[in-house]
Amino acid sequence: MSIIEILKAVLFGIVEGVTEWLPISSTGHMILLNEFVTLDVTPEFWEMFLVVIQFGAILAVVILFWNKIFPFQFRRKPVVRKDIFTLWFKILAACIPAAVIGLAFDDVLDALFYNPWCVAVALIVFGIAFIVIENRNKNVSPKITELKDITYQTALMIGVFQLIAAVFPGTSRSGATIVGALMIGVSRTVAAEFTFFLAIPVMLGASLLKIVKFGFAFTGTEAVILLTGMASAFIVSLLVIRFLMGYIRKHDFKVFGWYRIVLGALVLLYFALAS
Repeated sequence: MSIIEILKAVLFGIVEGVTEWLPISSTGHMILLNEFVTLDVTPEFWEMFLVVIQFGAILAVVILFWNKIFPFQFRRKPVVRKDIFTLWFKILAACIPAAVIGLAFDDVLDALFYNPWCVAVALIVFGIAFIVIENRNKNVSPKITELKDITYQTALMIGVFQLIAAVFPGTSRSGATIVGALMIGVSRTVAAEFTFFLAIPVMLGASLLKIVKFGFAFTGTEAVILLTGMASAFIVSLLVIRFLMGYIRKHDFKVFGWYRIVLGALVLLYFALAS
């Protein structure tokens, strides 16, 4: 086993950990990185690796927000948090649109839209959306400032935006759900937290689906590469999530919008020159 392949897996994990939670599209960055740093693996393993590496990022959310997402508290007297159970029902409701379409059309959508051109356009379009929505909301107070204020209707509306991310790679799952939440009056902090929680069932389901499709007959090298990538994504996600939650308490999302526009333009330029 080459140490170079392990270092590549670490690099992909770092990029995943940064771009999964910042609303800048992990898919767009992975496609671009793959042009310069290519893992020596089969196409089938690579397709699975891109999704399952997200499992490490999920664990970071679970650890950082454990007290907000785990409904059981074991003290002198066990306590069941009904508000957390209600939150999970809303999260599951928000997952329905993307889950239905993803299960039914996963391979078709990948074949149609998983390419640099679609990713670049999605980067730019949602980058513009961030800037426009933040400018519109500049002097407007959010209607929803706590997680408990999110209704089932609001959760479903956010889920529809997540569906857009499921259909069009490069949109960014976190980017799409945050944009949708901001549009309907959710505060930045609550929008980010709900997006993180929404990622748990969505990314866990996507990871399991890809592993089942790939099969469990990993070679030793493939297993080490996958575990290394997940571990790297986990460690970096811990840092990035903490950074983002601190950042948005004092700043808006426009900087990410401008970044998306620039990155999308660079992706278009690169692949236009390469073709």
